[in-house]
Amino acid sequence: MLDTSQLARENFWLKALNEHLAYLRKNSWYYKDQLVWAGPEASELEELSDIENFPFTEKDDIASRNEDFLCVPKQEVRDIVTTSGTLGHSVACYLTEKDLKRLGVNEAGSYRLAGCTKDDTFQLLTTIDKRFMAGLAYFLGSNELGARMIRSGPGALQLQWESIARFEPTVLIAVPSFIPKLIDYARNNGIDPNKSSVKKIICIGEAIRDADLEPNFLAKRITEQWNVQLFSTYASTEMATAFTECEAGKGAHLQPELMFLEVLDEDGNQVKNGESGEVVVTPLGVEGTPVLRFRTGDICHYYDEPCSCGRTTPRLGPVVGRKQQMVKLKGTSLYPNAIIDELNAMKEVVNFVVELHTDDLGLDEVVIKALLKGENAQTSVLERLGGKLRVKPRLILSTNDDINSLKFNENERKPKILIDRR
Repeated sequence: MLDTSQLARENFWLKALNEHLAYLRKNSWYYKDQLVWAGPEASELEELSDIENFPFTEKDDIASRNEDFLCVPKQEVRDIVTTSGTLGHSVACYLTEKDLKRLGVNEAGSYRLAGCTKDDTFQLLTTIDKRFMAGLAYFLGSNELGARMIRSGPGALQLQWESIARFEPTVLIAVPSFIPKLIDYARNNGIDPNKSSVKKIICIGEAIRDADLEPNFLAKRITEQWNVQLFSTYASTEMATAFTECEAGKGAHLQPELMFLEVLDEDGNQVKNGESGEVVVTPLGVEGTPVLRFRTGDICHYYDEPCSCGRTTPRLGPVVGRKQQMVKLKGTSLYPNAIIDELNAMKEVVNFVVELHTDDLGLDEVVIKALLKGENAQTSVLERLGGKLRVKPRLILSTNDDINSLKFNENERKPKILIDRR
């Protein structure tokens, strides 16, 4: 990892970004247009701050002109992945042989950040098919690291514990909300998780820390029952690069040789240490479907002070919300993640999904469909939500089967806890 002085990183980025721009001008139909329209100032960077002269790339840009982002002949494409389509129609990203190698290098770097080595055995509890980049990256990364991978896939509780007992993985890679189910199955079948080989869980897709970088309710629920260390990650298909926590757990580290990072306020200015803003990324060294200043829509806290692990690379806190998912409920603006964190903390809540709707007046409406347990559970849940959020969403009591039919879809790669129907 390029973990040197800030000056050395900036010099590296300046050279790498200019090479990236030259590649886009030569090979990308989309950016040939964009960089011409941006005018003569968007020609070359003399210093890093010149990046402000260059246009952003939005998710909708990639969706509307998907094929124009492809920079190589299709004969050179070796793998095709697509986004999950969380905020709209999924888009394709095309990977060359070089991109596949880069993806493995990226994930091997992530493993090293989490303190993993070639002596570890990984168990992958996410899909590796369905055009899913992350599952492929985890597999390629373990191979690059020289470690072993058990591809057990999602669900299948009995298979997971049979694989743990038989092959003794030291690291699980999983969506964290699945882990309590894994623990419950173990307890109900006479298995002591703390006597297993598993020491670490690399968490994908959901936050395990709050805005202060402390373990959130879901993380506490896991570690109170299983003596494992949890590691947060942050990535997307368009980024083709992952941020991963080190063992200090104080934010997910950037891999600066693979990506240039901006975290911007509403006026487009870089935020300061500890402040939050929108994550904007320029992945470096991507050959098939490269992007420039990609606006993720994700709001994260940014940290550039040295980490207690000794690394000096910038870090990101958990996603506190997505710009497109912010709701205004009865005059109060909030991100649905705040509701999800609160529900995860309530022992009365057995299972749930959160739906976003538009009511008859065109206003945002939040509907929670939940299975509850205990006396006066409905009243208790609504009162606690009202106390924490200052507003009470609509709560509909539902069955486990009905909730799971919304949460789990055979065409989806991850469970959907938040469903935006607006």
